[in-house]
Amino acid sequence: MQKNKLLIAAAICSGVAALLHLGCIIFGGDWYRFLGAGEQMAQMAEAGHIYPTIVTSVIVAVLSIWSLYALSGAGVILRLPLLRLVLCVIAAIYLIRGVAFMPLMHVFPENSLAFWVVSSAVCVVLGLLYVLGIRQSWVYISERHA
Repeated sequence: MQKNKLLIAAAICSGVAALLHLGCIIFGGDWYRFLGAGEQMAQMAEAGHIYPTIVTSVIVAVLSIWSLYALSGAGVILRLPLLRLVLCVIAAIYLIRGVAFMPLMHVFPENSLAFWVVSSAVCVVLGLLYVLGIRQSWVYISERHA
């Protein structure tokens, strides 16, 4: 099988997103602010509260797993369990997050408009990378060919 460049790009993007979130944990409040997580998260991180670290660590783990699944779907690493299902769910989550930011803005009012626009656009692009990559590798990721 030829390596799927779209899923490789999706894996790289998800991996970079994971690293940026990891940067928040390592470098603290300024990174939370710069990446648009809100002043409350930045202040909690600066005060040494565990909450921002826990939330951000979960995000790092999820994005890292998503990156591994994209690499698996691209044929770069070994086939992971439930590959087609998981890739489809990842694509759906990215796309939903990208287009449904308006209701989310009310849940997280401290996040800036710039954060919502940029992060939503990134999510739509990532979702499309996954969707188009899945389409190219559909036969390979099919459970029948496990």
